[in-house]
Amino acid sequence: MKLNIAIVGLGFGAEFIPIYQRHPDTNMYAICQRNPDKLNQIGDEFGIEKRYTSYDDLLADPAVDAVHINSPIPNHAEQSLKALRAGKHVACTVPMATTVDECMAIVKACKESGKKYMMMETVVYSREFLFVKELYETGELGKVQFLKASHQQDMDGWPDYWPGLPPMHYATHCVGPVAGLLKLEADYVSCFGSGTIRKELADIHNSPFAVESAHIKFKDSDLSAYVYRSLFDVARQYRESFEVYGDKKSFEWQLIEDEQPVIHTAKKPEPEIPEKVTVPDYAHYLPEPIQRFTTKGVYDADEQQHLSFTQGGGHGGSHPHMVNEFVSAIVEDREPFPNAAQSANWTSVGILAHESALRGGEIIKLPDFTNE
Repeated sequence: MKLNIAIVGLGFGAEFIPIYQRHPDTNMYAICQRNPDKLNQIGDEFGIEKRYTSYDDLLADPAVDAVHINSPIPNHAEQSLKALRAGKHVACTVPMATTVDECMAIVKACKESGKKYMMMETVVYSREFLFVKELYETGELGKVQFLKASHQQDMDGWPDYWPGLPPMHYATHCVGPVAGLLKLEADYVSCFGSGTIRKELADIHNSPFAVESAHIKFKDSDLSAYVYRSLFDVARQYRESFEVYGDKKSFEWQLIEDEQPVIHTAKKPEPEIPEKVTVPDYAHYLPEPIQRFTTKGVYDADEQQHLSFTQGGGHGGSHPHMVNEFVSAIVEDREPFPNAAQSANWTSVGILAHESALRGGEIIKLPDFTNE
């Protein structure tokens, strides 16, 4: 029997409609959007009959098995909690929540409801991450010694809740890959702020920093990672990057979009150590009907793709991989990756890193989400 999926929020969320329509285990059952004109436009375009302007009405529909939340960041925690308590599985775009307490509440609601929760972190399903994961799992990297990631973006002109946002409050795109590659749990974090943004932006969240850079220490591991974020008043082309240093090989992200990443191989003659590589696509991991979505935009494929998708270079072909993981976890009755505890850990790294920056780099320990 196919799972009935409901998508909540139809800006970025509409990107996923055709993927669920074509996935062999799902029925793209319902859509939810407060604006009835937008709701009906998308519903007509994709032939979806069940339409809701009220999220509560959607959750009251017993036919809905799972919700995929793509609403604004301030709504993520409340909507995830409501859905879990209504007995629905939850996929939610990043970040999981805006406070550590909200993260903890979602982990508890998951356990109490017995339902699945997955934060839809694009980077850990990007082709670059899948490539590095393959290098790690086949032993080509050798012993991993260090991980690094960045997410730099100019968010001037973005709407609503984005202006002045503390950089680390939207950190999962760089925390996810450094924690996710070896399935590590962040233990504590220390973060520094650097530079200042314009006063009118800084005043919104009382967050002055242009750049926030954090060190993460992982639990039960000899590894730490370094991540940095900027959102305003820093000259940089959009870049989501992660780098992994092993004792046999290392992977470094390209500096400029459309260039190639570099593999460094130990013990070669110095000029031969670096080598540019072409990262393959991993559509073959997916059911055939959704393989095409690793290389094509989905919604408004001509000129009107969602800004996060166009700036993010298509999110590395991650969308169908995320959908397939969420759906497979429900069908197979297993934990998705990342599950609620992992999502809470990754999100809380950023929340607490910003706290650390405000306190001059003070070390802050993360709560243990796995035993909640």
